[in-house]
Amino acid sequence: MAAQREPNSRLREAIDAAGCTFDALAGDVRRIAAENGEILQTNKSAISHWTNGTRIPSGRVGQYLAEALSRRTGRTITQTEIGFRADDTAGEPAEPDPVLAVTDLGRADVERRRFLAVAAFTTAGVAMPLGYDHEATARMLRVHTGRFVAGAGDVEVVRQITAAFSAADERLGGGHGLTTVTAYLADTAAPMLRGRFPSEALRRTAFGAVAELAYLAGWKHHDLGQEGAAQRYYQVGYQLACEADPHGHAAWMMRALAHQALSLKQPHHCVDLVEGALRRGLGQVDGQTEALLHITHARAYAAVNERSLAARSLLAAEDALLREDGPQPSYSRVSGPAAGTVASHTARTLTDLADHIGTEQQHRNALVRWDPKKYKRVHALTHADLGDSLAAQARADEAVAAWSQALLLTEGMTSDRTRKAIASIRSTLAVYQRRRVPGAADLAHRARLALA
Repeated sequence: MAAQREPNSRLREAIDAAGCTFDALAGDVRRIAAENGEILQTNKSAISHWTNGTRIPSGRVGQYLAEALSRRTGRTITQTEIGFRADDTAGEPAEPDPVLAVTDLGRADVERRRFLAVAAFTTAGVAMPLGYDHEATARMLRVHTGRFVAGAGDVEVVRQITAAFSAADERLGGGHGLTTVTAYLADTAAPMLRGRFPSEALRRTAFGAVAELAYLAGWKHHDLGQEGAAQRYYQVGYQLACEADPHGHAAWMMRALAHQALSLKQPHHCVDLVEGALRRGLGQVDGQTEALLHITHARAYAAVNERSLAARSLLAAEDALLREDGPQPSYSRVSGPAAGTVASHTARTLTDLADHIGTEQQHRNALVRWDPKKYKRVHALTHADLGDSLAAQARADEAVAAWSQALLLTEGMTSDRTRKAIASIRSTLAVYQRRRVPGAADLAHRARLALA
């Protein structure tokens, strides 16, 4: 038991709001522990020690305490809310219950809590799904069901909100609507998962819908360069996806964790992670989704210089893309047209393999597969990458033209990724200015203004 320096006022307030005695609350904790296969001797003295700050719960007892208070008050109360686990920095989510974990994250976003703001991306966190015990979590979730009934209409609203903010995100950047998304996630979407559903199919659909919303929150943080927060949303999105569909959807969220790590040039665990995703997904997903798994596999191999294996995965992605074997699920449609995504990530794979001509061609292929109005940010980033590949081929005039288009598309966008893309061209532009490449000086001036 670790000691605290001062009384736990958050816990005291939550107990007062629940209107119960220490003895009654201790009994609740024992019962909830028993539901989860654990026998405890928790008594009113333990509750007193926790509120006085002289001790804190060990193991999963804090989780049982939060659940007991949730049942008493009729709303979701998390460990963070009662003063525990607020400073977690470990590789996997602090809260083992994914419903509570995503509630914590959403509230932390809304309240600008420091633990999320300073969260760091960790390579250990990339591997979280490889050791995750889904069965234990599933058993826990089954006994944490509330009294209210959630229906298909509730789930459909979550999907509609996710779709609307995903569309806005592509045009305006990750900073647009982040607080609104995370507030809805914490206050409405996640609590819905505590409800009773008229069928198992609808329950799974609900978990899938909230997993997609958690993914969107993670993606928005990633676009803002807040990688530690993004990783935590992806982790809890994976946990929720396992409850919805431990095959295809869970595989997709494994891909999301690997994709983030690859974009940060941190390939540790990525090959293993995507191989695990493919083991889950093959035979369970449509060709479009499978192609997206294969292309991430190719990027992971290229990042560790496994050239022949990367080439094999590129071919597998192309083959899967040709299959027409069923509808593509909403969780993988969120990344846009699969053909455009495959082309874009093929270009990034070839960049790692120093094939600049192939990279250029794939970027041009990607541009014609993405609607420029609907996917404005994608076009901006692709034009920036296209300019890089042209510069690598000593085609300065064309590089300046591509970068100019990228800069034009970033206007009005709140996106750290687009800012970094513009910032990255400045050193090359300085060389072009000395060589008096047409348009270089004007572009450099515009880039300075955009980044100011």
